[in-house]
Amino acid sequence: MGFVLAVFYFVVTYLGTGTIFGSFAAYHIELILAVVILLVSLPALLRSFIFKTPQSLALIGLALAVFLSMLIGAHWAGGAVKAVLDFIPSIYAYFLVCLHCNTRGRLKILISMLLFVCMFVIVHGIIDLRHGVSLIDPRHPEVTSSPYILAQTNDAREQIYRLKGQNFLNDPNDFAQFIVCVIPLAFFFWRAKKTVRNLVLVLMPVGLLLYGVFLTHSRGAVVALMAVLVVALRRRIGTLPSLLGAGAMFLAAMALNFTGGRSISAGSGSDRTALWGEGLQLLKSHPLFGVGFNQMADQVGMTAHNSVVVCAAELGLTGLFFWSMFLFPSLRDAIAVASPEKAREGTPFESKDQHDSLKPVETDPIDKAEINRMGRLMILSFTGFLVAGWFLSRAYIMTFFLLGGMAEVVFEMALQRGTIASRLPLARVLLYAGILTISLIVLVYILIRVLNLVH
Repeated sequence: MGFVLAVFYFVVTYLGTGTIFGSFAAYHIELILAVVILLVSLPALLRSFIFKTPQSLALIGLALAVFLSMLIGAHWAGGAVKAVLDFIPSIYAYFLVCLHCNTRGRLKILISMLLFVCMFVIVHGIIDLRHGVSLIDPRHPEVTSSPYILAQTNDAREQIYRLKGQNFLNDPNDFAQFIVCVIPLAFFFWRAKKTVRNLVLVLMPVGLLLYGVFLTHSRGAVVALMAVLVVALRRRIGTLPSLLGAGAMFLAAMALNFTGGRSISAGSGSDRTALWGEGLQLLKSHPLFGVGFNQMADQVGMTAHNSVVVCAAELGLTGLFFWSMFLFPSLRDAIAVASPEKAREGTPFESKDQHDSLKPVETDPIDKAEINRMGRLMILSFTGFLVAGWFLSRAYIMTFFLLGGMAEVVFEMALQRGTIASRLPLARVLLYAGILTISLIVLVYILIRVLNLVH
């Protein structure tokens, strides 16, 4: 029951309550659903591995940082409570995945849900574009008759239409980032020497997803796809050939007008670079707790279009530390599982608890090669999210925490089957999270200086 409700909760959250419930969305059914899932999940919580993960502690710290950012940074006690309530649904995804999507079969159902969300939006957008899209308010030229299409002008002042989702994907760039994350996950269904199966379950859906990225005309998504391609091919053909392949993909994307006439260059990103600098200035003036959750746009007129800068400016070093504390072990565990050198052949874990939700069963055998493959796919998905997120202000989006939960489930499956060593001690995670926090700030600063020199 908890698993079914969790998947339904994700569908409602990604597609929007208005899409699923129509006029009944006014009754905040998603909140009722979240409470019901919490109550149903209590028995699974007691026997879950979730208390063993440093990510759980990181999310508690991140929620506290959100609260303090409004209470101390923005000097608004009422806003602090509201900010935490707005933030909780995003981190809720991590706990739901760890609690209920804890087998390979359930991970596949979760991925099927993500694919469904992408295809639902893409198909609706294609239909609306085919039947014609019109502007409905001259005062807001971006608003169209379709909830899935955004009107915009490109560098040549020509009008283009860009595909977008709903709720927190209500922006073409956000939806493109989501698609790029989902593309590697589709290969969970790939099976060697199963041509027809792979064509129907993997290649055709991926083709539609790529067309969806094209319809978003997102420049960041093109860069993210290049990064995913490099990481995917590097182990097989080497770094240089994979870079050449990514370069060829970039040229093909430009030839096909993937960005809709919106250029990709250092000059075209000068406004974003300036906003990155504004974000660092806010961090300098509010170093510990930032200016407040979702408050950067109110401070400088726009958000920074960089997840790291936004997190640092709004939540300070405290928030960025806990954000890094979630990111580092999630990536580390995915990399450990993906590495043939670190993962090893093992014997199934024998649990004394017959109700252990992660106990391997004979009907779901997973060997070392499959563990490695799932880990690599999680790395590719994280790569797409993080590279696209470098150009977006989406540090707190649900997808980030959902991917972290998936990575930890894969790691736990490897751990239970004896194919991987244990998690890093908390002390080391804290140390590496601190190093990552400082490194991210330094990286942003260096990029700003370099890009300013180029301009």
